[in-house]
Amino acid sequence: MSRTYAVETYGCQMNVHDSERIAGLLDEAGFIPVEPGSQADIVVFNTCAVRENADNKLYGNLSFLAPIKKANPQMQIAVGGCLAQKDQATILKKAPYVDVVFGTHNVGSLPVLLERARIEEESQIEILESLEHFPSTLPARRLSAFSSWVSVSVGCNNTCTFCIVPTLRGIEKDRSAKEILSEVRALVDQGVIEITLLGQNVNAYGVDFGDRSAFANLLKECGTVDGLERVRFMSPHPRDFTDDVIDAMATTANVMPHLHMPLQSGSNSILQAMRRSYRTDRYLGIIDRVRAAMPHAAITTDIIVGFPGETESDFQATMDICAEARFAAAYTYQYSKRPGTPAASMPGQISPEVVGERYTRLHNHQQAISLSVNQEAVGKEFKVLVGDYEGRRDEAQARMTGRSEDFRLVHFSNSIEARPGDEVEVSITQASAHYLIGTPGKVRATRGGDAHAARIAEKKSSATLLGMPTLKA
Repeated sequence: MSRTYAVETYGCQMNVHDSERIAGLLDEAGFIPVEPGSQADIVVFNTCAVRENADNKLYGNLSFLAPIKKANPQMQIAVGGCLAQKDQATILKKAPYVDVVFGTHNVGSLPVLLERARIEEESQIEILESLEHFPSTLPARRLSAFSSWVSVSVGCNNTCTFCIVPTLRGIEKDRSAKEILSEVRALVDQGVIEITLLGQNVNAYGVDFGDRSAFANLLKECGTVDGLERVRFMSPHPRDFTDDVIDAMATTANVMPHLHMPLQSGSNSILQAMRRSYRTDRYLGIIDRVRAAMPHAAITTDIIVGFPGETESDFQATMDICAEARFAAAYTYQYSKRPGTPAASMPGQISPEVVGERYTRLHNHQQAISLSVNQEAVGKEFKVLVGDYEGRRDEAQARMTGRSEDFRLVHFSNSIEARPGDEVEVSITQASAHYLIGTPGKVRATRGGDAHAARIAEKKSSATLLGMPTLKA
């Protein structure tokens, strides 16, 4: 009987995509996904090192598994991702029962390391310092039949003082446009209709081959792929954001009118201390030009509260920019001191009480802005792509969920016949800070809906197939 596995993911979209690859590798090695509610024979944690709570979550879950592992020594536990890259020795010191520790550069080694740990009956650590193969050459078990990630690059050349990711992911390495587009077309052939291009600094794409127009050209090329209906990207850096990208967004029909661009702080002095290499006038200028080219575009952002040295005046500058920019949403985080980053040893570390109070103020301020922005949508019609893993039919609320073209979450009545992956025209009747509610109208069946239906039928037809088919790009 095949052994079962589960993959637990913390962190960013890059980690989610890496977890799809981890699952694909385990599939290829003959393991099968565990059924919900059952204990897996192999548990893999794909970790994040950006914030302290990710560390705490990992070690809490490892402690929970300790007695289960003791009762069943054949069970295997693996820890990978950014925290594994950073704390390889610490993990085994805190949890000596972990079987495998692997890094961000050697995801493909996991099945071999698991087998070696089983045969040798001792923990295996393999942490490479640089990437040997671009990870998209690995198999992947996609979360969705109709929506997929595509990595354009890995690593980052920035030196933000709060961030340890460049140390753990390495310098930026770009794929060729030909290879990226080949993967996109392969996914579309399998029924994918929505692609999100990923990179730690996605619009720096082209730095490897010295082409500043590479990302804009890539977006335009995606517009020529028959059957690809929605293209998104994340996350761009304001320093590298150029007007040709705005032009590509505005003139390429399948590039969606949504820009997620981290601000981090509204204070120029804090941006300088963060080593963010842009100032607020540049950031706001980009937003102005995006909205001039696409008045219907939604802008979302990331903000850090309580960076070392942040004064009340600095914090107020962030509040002011949120009001001026009118973000549809802002993902706000309390500054987390990360060992190994310059910010960790900066003077002016702020007490948790002050950081927490500012975080609450900013959260409430942005909630009011988001509500106001969303209320402007009432009476308008949106094309909503019905979700699957984020948008199952909710019988208790009698509604379905999906994403609009500008990436807003939309709920609507399940009184219509629409499948995940289909597109529904929804007239908005209500708004909250986090989502819109509307009345469904015309349903357009899509190839994505066909792909989702085929996946469900395939799962039902086999007692052992518990997940999604693999992809090899």
